[in-house]
Amino acid sequence: MTASLPETTVVSGASSGIGRAIAEALLAQGCHVVNLDYVLPDWNHANLTSYQADLTREAPTREAAATIAANHNVTALVNNAGATRPGTIDTATTATLDDVVGLHLRAVMLLTQAFLPTLRASGHGRVVNMSSRAALGKVDRIVYSATKAGMIGMTRTLAMELGRDGITVNAIGPGPIATELFRKSNPEGAPQTKRILDSIAVGRMGTAEDVARAALFFLSPDNGFVTGQVLYVCGGTTLGVAPV
Repeated sequence: MTASLPETTVVSGASSGIGRAIAEALLAQGCHVVNLDYVLPDWNHANLTSYQADLTREAPTREAAATIAANHNVTALVNNAGATRPGTIDTATTATLDDVVGLHLRAVMLLTQAFLPTLRASGHGRVVNMSSRAALGKVDRIVYSATKAGMIGMTRTLAMELGRDGITVNAIGPGPIATELFRKSNPEGAPQTKRILDSIAVGRMGTAEDVARAALFFLSPDNGFVTGQVLYVCGGTTLGVAPV
């Protein structure tokens, strides 16, 4: 039975970027981590197990989730996998919308459903959903911002539904984080990149490790009285935008 296996945290999209930073931070604490990503990582660790699946598609997501649930005692889940898919209302397509909804909303729901038995059985289940500062609105991110805002609604509802089971559900809203994904959408020296840098109150770009520290806060088994919240790790870029 999975309950006899070591407690494990699933981190989707942990092959690189923020997901990798979260996985490495957990591994440094002696945790067991499962990575679920569309590509296998080019790094490894004795306590890391990786599975490959296209989370924009329902069937592969369900299959991977079932395999993980059958072979690991999942007591925490970080729904981190994401894609920006830039586009305005003039250029966005329904195909892009379907992909991003699949990745940011359907996969979050399916993975949470798959691991609910062991999340509940642990008595201290933890779910962290990776939203974005863009959920508050961002030009050229029509489908991305919509689905990241949807993740916040899902987070709040899950927190209400699962709190009595000892499961907390929270979200993180990263702002400008210096990852490969960010650089692809915001090339160095581009006018929009300069505008972003100028908007950061602390005067620097964020790092994947900044986000990982926030994830560790929410994932701690001792942190059972914070749920349904969104923590913006944004260097102050939401100031004057986000509600108090």
